[in-house]
Amino acid sequence: MNYRNKKIKVGFTTGDINGIGIEILLKVCCKKKLLDFFTPILFGSTKLCFYYKKILNIEINNIREIKNFKEAIDYKINVFNIWKEDIQFESIKINDPESGKYPLSSLKRAVKALKEGKIDVLVTAPVNKKHINFKNSSFFGHTEYLQNVLEGESLMLMIHDILKIALVTNHLPLKKVSTEINIKKIIKSIKILRQSLTIDFCIEKPKIAVLGCNPHSSDNGLIGNEEKTKIKPAIDSLFQDQGCLVFGPYSSDSFFGNQSYRNFDAVLAMYHDQGLIPFKTLTFNQGVNFTAGLSHIRTSPDHGVAYDIAKKGIANENSFEEAIFNAIKIFKNRQEYIKLSSSKLL
Repeated sequence: MNYRNKKIKVGFTTGDINGIGIEILLKVCCKKKLLDFFTPILFGSTKLCFYYKKILNIEINNIREIKNFKEAIDYKINVFNIWKEDIQFESIKINDPESGKYPLSSLKRAVKALKEGKIDVLVTAPVNKKHINFKNSSFFGHTEYLQNVLEGESLMLMIHDILKIALVTNHLPLKKVSTEINIKKIIKSIKILRQSLTIDFCIEKPKIAVLGCNPHSSDNGLIGNEEKTKIKPAIDSLFQDQGCLVFGPYSSDSFFGNQSYRNFDAVLAMYHDQGLIPFKTLTFNQGVNFTAGLSHIRTSPDHGVAYDIAKKGIANENSFEEAIFNAIKIFKNRQEYIKLSSSKLL
């Protein structure tokens, strides 16, 4: 099959039903030229779509219910109605903990379809983790959830044309970061990142920068020792023993301040805000969250549920659009890599 010409089936989750997920999905799918490149399949409810169409006054006439994947057709928002009860969406408030069951069921059904090959890639809309955890489901985020249900080792990787940042630790309290990072974990993260850059982004010999953990990368041990005892040994092991183009550790403030990130294909940060603050500052509403290292492709926009602007019709759909097209591009790059690797073995 020629995957370069194939129209990709993109699965979507609803995200938080009081957030901006459905709004930005409808806005993207209003652009009919974009539907030349993919077929959307939403796991949720046609009623939810019509509810948002009405309150946002969006001109869209291509919402269509399907009962099986063979019914999905091009240029339509194909919707699997996975919630059987008659839900009054207008009566479900933001602070209603019961609202969390809807995005979770949407995610579970979408991931099942992804694993079964019914959809090619998955794009997830933002969720409220607190609401999803209303019955102690221990949901810490999409990355962690997908790690448990898909094959491979996950790595949160924020992507944009000018910057790619991966994280050693994800949704973790800051006080736990130092004890969670170690040589083995850093090496594993670099290897996953390097493999993803090669397979998913067609970078043959990726050059990776690694950030320190402490201010000023510890100032030669004056402010902590994680750089000396954990980060530098991991870098040296990969650089000297395996020939990986990995460098650091760098002090994150000056690294981004003087735009050193432009000299590398990707950056590895030690913790969440160390990576996401500079990423969102430089790329907000254009960046994408990609779960690298897994057997299947999932992306999402670089923002949250945005309750403050939800249902007002002013949400920016650019990051969501970028998430869709990055998922498609990564899917095709992986298929091309598999094809080239197979031909080398013949």
